[in-house]
Amino acid sequence: MSQVAPPINQNVEVISSLQNENRSARAFRSKKEERNYWILLITLMGLGLLASYGLLVYNNPVPVDSPSFIPVVKRRLVALVAMLIAVICQSWSTVAFQSITNNKIITPSLLGFESLYTTIHTATMFLFGTAAFLSFSGVESFLLQIVLMVSLCLILYGWLLSGKYGNLQLMLLVGIVIGVGLRSVSSFMRRLLTPSEFDILQARLFASVNHADSSYFPIAIPIVLVAGILLLARSKNLNVLSLGRDVSTSLGVNHKLSLIINLILISILMAVSTALVGPLTFFGFLVATLSYQAAPTYDHRYIFPMALAIGFLIMTAAYFFMYHVFSAQGVVSIIIELFGGLTFLIVILRKGTL
Repeated sequence: MSQVAPPINQNVEVISSLQNENRSARAFRSKKEERNYWILLITLMGLGLLASYGLLVYNNPVPVDSPSFIPVVKRRLVALVAMLIAVICQSWSTVAFQSITNNKIITPSLLGFESLYTTIHTATMFLFGTAAFLSFSGVESFLLQIVLMVSLCLILYGWLLSGKYGNLQLMLLVGIVIGVGLRSVSSFMRRLLTPSEFDILQARLFASVNHADSSYFPIAIPIVLVAGILLLARSKNLNVLSLGRDVSTSLGVNHKLSLIINLILISILMAVSTALVGPLTFFGFLVATLSYQAAPTYDHRYIFPMALAIGFLIMTAAYFFMYHVFSAQGVVSIIIELFGGLTFLIVILRKGTL
């Protein structure tokens, strides 16, 4: 007896069901990738905590049983909190900025935060002298710098993104032009300073956690917590925005509104970090690039924690080795920026385009 072949539609349904078994909408392609992600994340967090412990207690000149031991640890804790704030601001803002611009090369520094920071301090020294520059500290100056940086970005967004022909590329180009102009003005003013004034100013323009003051934390920590939580809550929105304007619009996302909201959060984080520790041009790029390599997913719910763990480990380990091994306290930010710049060049050369 001849066997009757199953209907063609039935065969198609069986093949489709077998193919669908291999498809997944999860953040990771397999359980193994997810397990490796969590193992790596926990390991990096553990190493970061170990480096933090070393910064707090290692090579402490005061004996443990001395009453002065705790005050020394508290002073070191201020620098550690400043590192954590800077890492959250720089790493998360860079990851979010690269996602909304759909470009893994550019950084939020293109919006002119570092240039404005440099111009503010240079103008203070140039116009009012050393005494006014040294007194330009405290909560008032910290808030003034944040307000000026965020206001510049809000004006930039409102002008270039809300117009009929506004687009993100034009905003980036204008930001670059403004940054170059501010750097030129500050460079001109620095050339007119005396050598002693120039040395004092230059020490302030290098990024360092020693610039942070514990009096800034009651303002900086709540701002960073609110902006960071909002950015983390918008992870799914960033997942869609990273697909591009046309795709995100077709999926029902208000692209322009989402873009402006994310840019405001990014500008707040970048302003707080720059005003707190100084300009870190390539640190965020270095952390973001390593995070994309370490996390085998495009889901920002997993990229953000990985960026935080990697950034905190880089920052604490760099300060630990430079302080306690090489005794080169003043070059930590320079070394970090050097490696960040080299990573930027390597990525550009491998990719071959911006």
